[in-house]
Amino acid sequence: MDPALLFVILTVFCSTLFLTAIKRWNSHRLPLPPGPKGLPLLGYLTQLGPLPHQTFHRLSEKYGPLLHVRLGVVPVVVPCTATVAEKLLRNDIKFVNRPKNSSAEHVAYNYQDIGFLPYGPKWRMQRRLCSLHLFSSKALDDFQHSRQSELARLVYSMAEQSGKGSKATVDVGKELAECVGNALSLLLVGRRVFEEGPEVEEFRNMVMELMTLTGSFCIADFLPGIGWLDPQGLISRMKKLNQKFDKFLGMFIAEHRAELTSERHKGAVEDGKPCNRDLLSVMLELQENADGEDDKLTDIDIKALLLSMFSAGSDSNSILAEWALAELIRVPDVLSRAQTELDSVVGRDRLVSESDLPNLPLLQAIIKETLRLHPPAPISIPRMAVEDCEVDGYLIPKGATLLLNIWAIGRDPVAWPDTPLAFRPDRFLPGGRHEGWTSREPLRVAAFRHGKKDVRWDESRPALAWDVNGYFGALVRLVLTGG
Repeated sequence: MDPALLFVILTVFCSTLFLTAIKRWNSHRLPLPPGPKGLPLLGYLTQLGPLPHQTFHRLSEKYGPLLHVRLGVVPVVVPCTATVAEKLLRNDIKFVNRPKNSSAEHVAYNYQDIGFLPYGPKWRMQRRLCSLHLFSSKALDDFQHSRQSELARLVYSMAEQSGKGSKATVDVGKELAECVGNALSLLLVGRRVFEEGPEVEEFRNMVMELMTLTGSFCIADFLPGIGWLDPQGLISRMKKLNQKFDKFLGMFIAEHRAELTSERHKGAVEDGKPCNRDLLSVMLELQENADGEDDKLTDIDIKALLLSMFSAGSDSNSILAEWALAELIRVPDVLSRAQTELDSVVGRDRLVSESDLPNLPLLQAIIKETLRLHPPAPISIPRMAVEDCEVDGYLIPKGATLLLNIWAIGRDPVAWPDTPLAFRPDRFLPGGRHEGWTSREPLRVAAFRHGKKDVRWDESRPALAWDVNGYFGALVRLVLTGG
């Protein structure tokens, strides 16, 4: 037989056997969740639009609550209801890894951000630092005066601006962002970073740019090999932003190192009380006193953790309080009830304090309802499946990216059957369907916060609860009484 013909026959035979084996193997595999096919190579990447969470929500109405969407070459699974999200979270150990992320690589010191660190000694040490020195009851007590001082500044500034005449305008978002940012920076680096001056304005712009870049869909994350092209210009912006933050954070570190040699940071007291130490001072002392190199924090570790905390707290609380005020303006009866509650519990001769919160159920319900409708992050931080798993008869393949549609889950008519699109804080009050809801029930699934690696909002929610309620309580009073 002709060798060429024999080769062709063998090739066809082997190909047939291979394709048959693949077909039989696939017939025993679970199907992928339903979803749109998308374009060759690009998948659905070009059709996401500027609001991906809303695009995913519309797709879920057509394909079902568990979506499979190919973005570039990356398979992405998107749960859009609380029920499906809960089932996925039961397997959270299978989603402990993070996929490639350009902002974590180019802004957060090559994945040294606590949210992207691999689970291990360094991650545990950073989590312990945050738990003890940022989010513990002692840390809250130590810096209570700083928070109250910033709240007083906020009230004074807004009252002063609103008193300039009927045509006076107050940029509520800017005022809130500065107040929250300064309260946080006092806790982190011991100084206010949002004040007047060119350096402060630059830092403010850096924080805003950080929020923009970390929330952007970078094509290079979904089409490996084109990062060098940087078609959106995002990677270039990320690298420049990292250089700016590195300069500022390096300045803070240098200042604190110099201060650590002073008597004030060697056990001295101020006004008869021990000095309150910010997180940076604590980290530098741990770095100096570390027993070995393995346990020693590097300057990169310190900068990455500070950057992570700034990005996690500077923007979210102010956005939440601003949305709450916007919603209340549309429902004046609830706004009036909130003012009555504040007058009854707090009075009009002082500001809201932490001790008032248990006695302000309506104020807390308003914040919870705002968090449901307007989550600061509408889509969760991406996670990646480390192995195959099954959900509702569908296969979530190893390597797939998981994105929780927090925005859609907050509007899920099954989880929120009583007018899910309406702003109704009463649903969280005694007698309401969701009475007793906390950050862990049931919307914990929306934020994916109880997993093994998301320390920031899981641990910080109790610590930051006063920030949101305190700032918002001050706003309610200003709106109705002018001060």
